[in-house]
Amino acid sequence: MNDIATDLANAISKELGIPQYMGEIIVSILIFLVAIIIGWIVYIIFERYVKRLAEKTKTKLDDLIIENIKMPIYLLILIAGIYFAVASLSIIKKYAFYVDSFFKVAEILLIAFAITRVLNVLIGWYAEKRERKGKEISKHLLFVLKKMIQGTIALFAFLAILSAFHIDLSSVVVGLGIGGLAIGLAMQNILSDIFSAFTIYFDRPFEVGDFIIIGEYMGTVKKIGIKSTRIELLQGEELVVSNRELINREIRNFKKMRRRRVVFTIGVTYDTPLEKLKKIPEIIKDIIDPEKLQYVDQLERVHFKEFGPYSLNFEIVYYLKTKDYIKYMDTQQEINFRIKEAFEKEGIEMAFPTQTIYLGKQQ
Repeated sequence: MNDIATDLANAISKELGIPQYMGEIIVSILIFLVAIIIGWIVYIIFERYVKRLAEKTKTKLDDLIIENIKMPIYLLILIAGIYFAVASLSIIKKYAFYVDSFFKVAEILLIAFAITRVLNVLIGWYAEKRERKGKEISKHLLFVLKKMIQGTIALFAFLAILSAFHIDLSSVVVGLGIGGLAIGLAMQNILSDIFSAFTIYFDRPFEVGDFIIIGEYMGTVKKIGIKSTRIELLQGEELVVSNRELINREIRNFKKMRRRRVVFTIGVTYDTPLEKLKKIPEIIKDIIDPEKLQYVDQLERVHFKEFGPYSLNFEIVYYLKTKDYIKYMDTQQEINFRIKEAFEKEGIEMAFPTQTIYLGKQQ
């Protein structure tokens, strides 16, 4: 490019009979004007054609990306034009290294800026999409994610700038590695909680609003932060658990439950006749009928399970087509009422803890 500009400057100088440096200035101005025209054409193409095509799509993501990259592209063309315009001047050739380095730095920073804007758009679009589905994302998590991405891009831009000045990167990388290791050791627990927050975010063992059980605690997730998660317990108080500790524990998430399996036992007295014992499974099957109880999905089984310490025990297993705990308790209460009523009609006596003591006469 510089050779072409030099030949063109020589031709203009000879044709117009002006000094060489004047020809170079004219060529430099022409190159800059061409860059402005090219940039203007690119900008018009984006505004009148690319933008309109993006508006016809269903998603707004492409509109946002185009809106954020059109100006950096336009500026990049102008910077390239200024560089070639300045580089064509012979008076600048002895400062060519510094000129080249300066414009490389400007291009690197502009490209890093454009990449950062696009990634921020993608993160914001994804967060908005999840919120429309009712899945809220922690604002703190998004903030940290954006800062980490920006920091990573800034680090690569810094290394690219050092490379533009022909600085040996091996010692720089070693220094960054040692510094990062020292920071990592000093902030081990905090970084562990932060990475655990990302594990919760991407793996999604639970989300805000889920009812979970952790060990002896049970409650509703209210907030998932960078360092800790806050759970409102059934008693009303708030439990704060570090994310690092949380992902290392077993979690029962009731929101993931599509239907509830219910197992319960009833006991009748030992003096219940065999004939009536055989009637109990049919009585229970008639009571726990999906057509008679709104939320019952399926009755799996009714069995005379065992001879208990003070009762003859029957085990009943059925499924509910709801995960709502209140509806489950309402259904179980209705079943209990009906069982009690049916047993009273049949003269079947429910068992309760009893103890028989035999007293022998002392000789």
